[in-house]
Amino acid sequence: MAEKIALIDYGAGNLHSVHNALKAAGAEGVIITSAADVVRGADRIVLPGVGSFKACAEGLRGLDGVVEAMTERVHEGGIPFLGICVGMQLLAARGLEHGETAGLGWVPGEVRAIKTTDPAIKVPHMGWNDVALSAAARTDTLIETGEAYFLHSYHFAADDPQHIAAMTDHGGRLVAAVAKDTMLGVQFHPEKSQAYGLGLLSRFLEWAP
Repeated sequence: MAEKIALIDYGAGNLHSVHNALKAAGAEGVIITSAADVVRGADRIVLPGVGSFKACAEGLRGLDGVVEAMTERVHEGGIPFLGICVGMQLLAARGLEHGETAGLGWVPGEVRAIKTTDPAIKVPHMGWNDVALSAAARTDTLIETGEAYFLHSYHFAADDPQHIAAMTDHGGRLVAAVAKDTMLGVQFHPEKSQAYGLGLLSRFLEWAP
């Protein structure tokens, strides 16, 4: 029987693009949902995110029982979780975009504005860039070296280097992916990253951490 993959709809993600990319990567049971009971029945969870940290956090918390259901499935059920772009940033304890906003607190750290060391480097960080494995990367985090598509003005500053799965460079080193337990978060957009992104999603669908 096909796995149930809950793609969380909280008004802040490229839902149809991510849905189509998951299908192209081999997923059969993708359910776009904002219902806690559907999340509780999921075998995998994907949390997309586009926009500001504050708006995304408020949108997610505005769904009745969804954060609690996600927490139950991921932390108690141990199912695989993938956060994309702001969906990855929401794993942090807090974000500093438009004031301080609490995140999920699943991966210690905070989300800060990108400050480049070269005034010629533009923010937002937009376009294709290298993804390089970090020195502390686990071997099962699904990330491979390659190029992916980024679009962001804020970055995840992880407290513990052990949680950094990959890095990129845009006027300075930036976290490209974080990983902890059964959770993976990527700052780039797999759904816009062509073969590299589909490869990541395919590995996520097979991941049994």
